[in-house]
Amino acid sequence: MVPNGWERKPLEKVAEIKTGVAKGKKGLKDPIEVPYLRVANVQDGHIDLSEVKTIQIERRQLERYSLQVGDVLMTEGGDFDKLGRGDVWQGQIAPCLNQNHVFAVRPNKQVLLPYFLAALSGSNYGKTYFLSCAKRSTNLASINSTQLKEFPVLLPPLPEQRKIAKILSTWDKAIATTEKLIVASKQQKKALMQQLLTGKKRLVNPETDKAFEGEWKEVKLTELCKIGTGKKDANDGSSSGKYPFFTCAKRPILSSSYSYDFEALLIAGNGVIGTTHYYKGKFEAYQRTYILNEFRSVFVAYLHHWINFYLKRDVDREKQHGAMPYIKVGMLQNFKVKLGSYSEQQKIASVLTSADKEIEVLQSKLAHFKQEKKALMQQLLTGKRRVNVE
Repeated sequence: MVPNGWERKPLEKVAEIKTGVAKGKKGLKDPIEVPYLRVANVQDGHIDLSEVKTIQIERRQLERYSLQVGDVLMTEGGDFDKLGRGDVWQGQIAPCLNQNHVFAVRPNKQVLLPYFLAALSGSNYGKTYFLSCAKRSTNLASINSTQLKEFPVLLPPLPEQRKIAKILSTWDKAIATTEKLIVASKQQKKALMQQLLTGKKRLVNPETDKAFEGEWKEVKLTELCKIGTGKKDANDGSSSGKYPFFTCAKRPILSSSYSYDFEALLIAGNGVIGTTHYYKGKFEAYQRTYILNEFRSVFVAYLHHWINFYLKRDVDREKQHGAMPYIKVGMLQNFKVKLGSYSEQQKIASVLTSADKEIEVLQSKLAHFKQEKKALMQQLLTGKRRVNVE
């Protein structure tokens, strides 16, 4: 049902849909190399320009394929949640093209505002349509230009579109600001780890009011704890379970049973290699997840931070050389850890844990903003909630 005073038209009636350029064309007569945007650049609600690649096209085709300010960039497909995602091009790079897997939609601004279209296509309304007509395979979906042209666009009067876009942009700014704060906080924490976990910066000992002193000793991880693995298959999880089940994914799933009940650090041996979790209580673990427990002469939170910093660094280095499909037990047994006094370990862990909590607060705030915006979009973009236009 179309809200009173609104219209609904196929996208092709109110916008021009432009497909992009394909990479790898041979035999160009008068080539020019220009930046172009890939699917990876087009995120949900923003354009990521951290890595922009270039492509060669015929010089005479440059004007035809160049993006214009106000074009709405939308992805052809990928994961289910990526269908229809996109944002408005602001002309950050000129000239700039779009890949053939990215659509550039050029709205008729007399009837459709770019920001309104970007919001509508990325809303539940838009995603429901795209999923309904998409070509699907395992965990992937894609749409073609014909389906995009048939997208039924809801068209409030322009003043109402402007008001809706203005309201949503307020949430976008809050989200963008919080995302920047998270990035900055993570960088600050990384800098702290580089100083504190190398001994370059020594914290103040509360007992002496002076910086901690003394050499740190280096030991193997196997001297500090017992190293084992889980026994369960990843398919043994249960969505109705009540115990955390640590697999090699970024976050634990659930299990209806548990095999362990103690304080532990859990390390993903494959999958998201090197991801670590701290847990105390009843839990289950996948057979390729390493379980560290029975800790000796080490403050567990300190060890957690040390592993997070140094093991991930080692894993990343191995990945760059095309190695490291999984972590072998020998690598963990010989993994080196440097220790100051127990009280210094506690102090370092306290500082780094506080930094983690600051990041968690910001991440919670970000999730709240995104959820609030999503709920508001569902109401405003479908006319369930109308705005006052002065």
